Amino acid sequence: MVDLQFSEFLSMLGGNLLTYLMVGVSIAVVVAIALFIRYWMRRVAKPRIPLHVYTALEKLVVYGIIILGVLAALAPLGIELTGLLIAGGILGIVIGFASQTVVSNFLSGIFLYIEAPFKVGDAVQIMDYGGRIEDISIMSTKIRTWDGILVRLPNDKLFNSDITNYSRSVARRFRFKIGISYDSDIEKARQALLKLMEEHPMVLVNPGPQVLVVEYGDSAIILEVRGWAPTQVWFDTYMSILRMAKSALDRPGVKIPFPQLDLHIKEIPKGQGSPV
Repeated sequence: MVDLQFSEFLSMLGGNLLTYLMVGVSIAVVVAIALFIRYWMRRVAKPRIPLHVYTALEKLVVYGIIILGVLAALAPLGIELTGLLIAGGILGIVIGFASQTVVSNFLSGIFLYIEAPFKVGDAVQIMDYGGRIEDISIMSTKIRTWDGILVRLPNDKLFNSDITNYSRSVARRFRFKIGISYDSDIEKARQALLKLMEEHPMVLVNPGPQVLVVEYGDSAIILEVRGWAPTQVWFDTYMSILRMAKSALDRPGVKIPFPQLDLHIKEIPKGQGSPV
């Protein structure tokens, strides 16, 4: 009787050891697979993905494989995977509600990477902020405004905003209005401004510059000056043309008038004036 019970104990112990050994081997295989996938990702995906995106993606994939693999490997020990997944799902929902903004920013950062509407160094206009992209992270994007102020924008707000990327265009148009007096020759003014832009080294020939009459104002004939310049030098070109426009009009004698108002006083006949 004692020999029989001892034999059963050894048999049970051997079975448990075999089960534990299989669980250990399964976990080791899962970890090996996860490490191989990490190695593959670092060789193939890392050079093609921004570092801030790749780091989060690698952790999500590798840790996800390990956690799911370990849970599956523990099934022979009586640990139900279904129950753990349900508990994990409930916990995930609770954490999701608690950190909704964080998750939203994270996912928006992934989508922004996929769409790639801008990169570091691009000149952009996003909402009320214009400037250059200084940093892109998985949670937020930083813009250095034209005034030198660093602004942090959460990725979820940025993803749902209109984004104007000036750096994606090879050339950009500048335009401004300038008034000439009614006594001046319109064609002389047009030719003077066109010559100014045609001689400027940074104003493009194609599309060519234009000078158009757009309005007859109260004190002046309004011309609109239009030209194109490479995006990299657009602002400097615009400022230089604007600065030299007056001198270009002065040479042919075209005047830029002050606002003026002609006042006509009608003489009141004698005897019809108001009593003092």
